[in-house]
Amino acid sequence: MDKILLEKLKTLSILYVEDEEGIRTKMSDSLRYYAKEVFEASNGKVGLKIYKEKKPDIIFTDILMPQMDGIEFVKEIRKEDSKTPIVMVTAHTDKEYLLGAVELHLEQYIVKPINLKNLKESLSKCVSVISANHAVSKELPCGYRYDFDNKLLSYNEEQIVMSKKEIAFFELLLQNRHRVVTYEELQHCIWQDDVMTDCALKSLLRNVRQKFPKGYIKNLSGVGYRLVDC
Repeated sequence: MDKILLEKLKTLSILYVEDEEGIRTKMSDSLRYYAKEVFEASNGKVGLKIYKEKKPDIIFTDILMPQMDGIEFVKEIRKEDSKTPIVMVTAHTDKEYLLGAVELHLEQYIVKPINLKNLKESLSKCVSVISANHAVSKELPCGYRYDFDNKLLSYNEEQIVMSKKEIAFFELLLQNRHRVVTYEELQHCIWQDDVMTDCALKSLLRNVRQKFPKGYIKNLSGVGYRLVDC
């Protein structure tokens, strides 16, 4: 980890939710090496209580737990909080659980046992998301700039007009530029209760792409979209 990332982590708190005490203790001790503070919970119900009281900056959670599992735990958080980075940690590979986690806007899904490389990678992604969410103005490649507070996109100081839905689409990709944003996430975050038709998505994508250099928004067929350096 580079120095800037380590310094940033030292200002952040982490909630680790895991029902196996041995794993929870070991992982929490590892996270304490990097973070300002680490909170522990033995299941989703306890985790939700701690989340509401402490408002951690980053959350790591297991899936299969008693009383409230990880999926339900994250669903409760996402009802009001779409920005806190969440990493799902589990030994479970059942497709039913994986599909249940798709729409929850997770930063990463990692399988036990967690090694140091995966831990550092997850923390790095979470810090990137936090930095983007709290940035008042973000410099983009090729002379572009985006002002999160005022929802303004500019190119060489000249403002580029975007509709409300175009802004939502672009911000979702920008806040998750380290990964592919899935079609399921687009439906959940942008269209919400409305149906995202192929025609509507293509129209939105075409309008947004016209405002950027060719190739800035990349499609991963059958999965979703991500931003790439121009």
